[in-house]
Amino acid sequence: MSVFDDLAGGLVISCQPLLDEPDDPMRDPYVQARVAASVVRGGAVAVRANGVADIRAIRAAVDVPVIGLHKQGVDGVFITPTATHAVDVAAAGAHIVAVDATDRPRPDGRAFADTVRAVRARTDALILADVSTVAEGVAAVRAGADAVATTLSGYTPASPHRDGPDLDLVARLAALVAVPVIAEGRYRSPEQIDRAFAAGAHSVVLGNAVTSPLWITRRLVAATRRTAAANGEHRA
Repeated sequence: MSVFDDLAGGLVISCQPLLDEPDDPMRDPYVQARVAASVVRGGAVAVRANGVADIRAIRAAVDVPVIGLHKQGVDGVFITPTATHAVDVAAAGAHIVAVDATDRPRPDGRAFADTVRAVRARTDALILADVSTVAEGVAAVRAGADAVATTLSGYTPASPHRDGPDLDLVARLAALVAVPVIAEGRYRSPEQIDRAFAAGAHSVVLGNAVTSPLWITRRLVAATRRTAAANGEHRA
C-alpha cells in the first residue's frame, strides 16, 4: 500500500504561514506544529508543510502523513525548485515531497524527472507533482510522479486565472492519469470540496481558509468595507 492510500477520500490541510508576509506571527515551527495537531484532531488525513524546520516539528506532533515542500522566493518555480531542496525535504521527515512540475525553467537547470530520480536514489519519499495544466500532469506521471496536484492552476501563464478552484483540471486529469489526483488551489467551502470529489479527486487540500488567521481576517475585513461602502455607511 502507498501512503496515498491513507489520503483517499479525505481532507489534507496545509499548515503554512503566508508566503508574502515575512512578519506573519504564525511563522514559527512550534506554532505550525500546534496548528497541525489541531487539524488532525479535527479529522485531517494529512498535513502539507513548508520548510525543513516546520516539517520536523509537525512530524513530531502528528501521526498522519506529511506532505513537505520548500518554497524559495515568490516567482517562477519556487515550490521545491531543485533536486537538493527535494532531498532535504525528504530528509526532514516528509512522507511525500511536493515539487513544482510545471513546464517552466527550473533554477538548477534540471528537469522534473531529474528531481524524481534524485529523491528515489537517496530517500524513501514519494513524489507529488504540483501542476497547472493537463499536459503538465500527464508529463509528470510519465516522469515518475506518484501523484499529481492541481496546486498551480491559476498561478502560471498557461492556466486560467480565477477566484475559485479549477475543477475542470481535476476532472480532466482524473480521466487521463492512473495515479491519484489531489485537488488543491483556492478550495474554501464544503460545496467546493464535494464538487472536487465528484470530479474524481483522490483527496482535497485546504490551506489559508483554515489555518491562516491573517488571511481569513483580511478577507472578512475587506468584505465588511465593501458592504459598508455599498450601503453608503462609514465605519471607523
